[in-house]
Amino acid sequence: MKFSLKEDAKRIVVICIASVVMALNIKTFVRTGGLYPGGATGLTLLIQRIVELFFGFELPYTVINILLNLVPIYIGFRFIGKKFTLYSCLCIMLTNVLTDILPSRAIVYDTLLISVFGGMINGFAISMCLMMNATTGGTDFISIYLSEKTGMDSFNIILGFNAVLLVVAGLLFGWEKALYSIIFQYASTQVLRTLFKQYRQHTLLVVTNHARRIYEVIAKDSNHGATIIEAEGSYEHQERKIVYSVVSRAECKEIIKGIKEVDPKAFVNVINTQQVSGRFYQRPYE
Repeated sequence: MKFSLKEDAKRIVVICIASVVMALNIKTFVRTGGLYPGGATGLTLLIQRIVELFFGFELPYTVINILLNLVPIYIGFRFIGKKFTLYSCLCIMLTNVLTDILPSRAIVYDTLLISVFGGMINGFAISMCLMMNATTGGTDFISIYLSEKTGMDSFNIILGFNAVLLVVAGLLFGWEKALYSIIFQYASTQVLRTLFKQYRQHTLLVVTNHARRIYEVIAKDSNHGATIIEAEGSYEHQERKIVYSVVSRAECKEIIKGIKEVDPKAFVNVINTQQVSGRFYQRPYE
């Protein structure tokens, strides 16, 4: 593992802030509303409530969450990336400790407001971690591993797990809180999809007279390949070339900037890509 003082210090600070935000969200919105955020956090809260209901005492949040994360953390170290997993462990541990020691404080009591704004805050905190190449743990490790191995959408894997979680919560504690939790998870997912762009792709169609240099920009900024297509401009009947490539949405802005520096007259068409089949480079986790 290689460490850079400036980059890693930035990652640690942002991950710590995200952990504080997530812990505060749990102790204010989530606990007040009796909601289930999904993933390891939701499962931890569900187990806490089951133990309290049937056995009459409350297990510490940290103990349950660490036990639930043991196997996912092993998967992360073994198959995803050691540095990625190390920073994720920082997020998990800090969130756990803060959730146990911070006092509970209700901001609002309206369950709908709690579901919407609590979900948005949850999605924002998760996005902060993911943008720093870390995760909040639990199902994130498993979904990343399965999406890389099978090509499945990681969001769909998490959605399936959360659906089972909510069914169990609904059967045990009533469907009202479970249904409000769907609103919470939907708001969280929408914020996450908006802020975190690594798994979304764009198709680039660049009409240019400098195809080779455009390809070099794409390869340098994203490590993706490109296809150069011979074409003809229909208005002036002049020879043109089209550079076709699929890149990550997070890389798109920088690539277009590089294209304009090489060829200010280049015509660039950016298309949302629904699905890619075949070899598509994913930047590896450290």
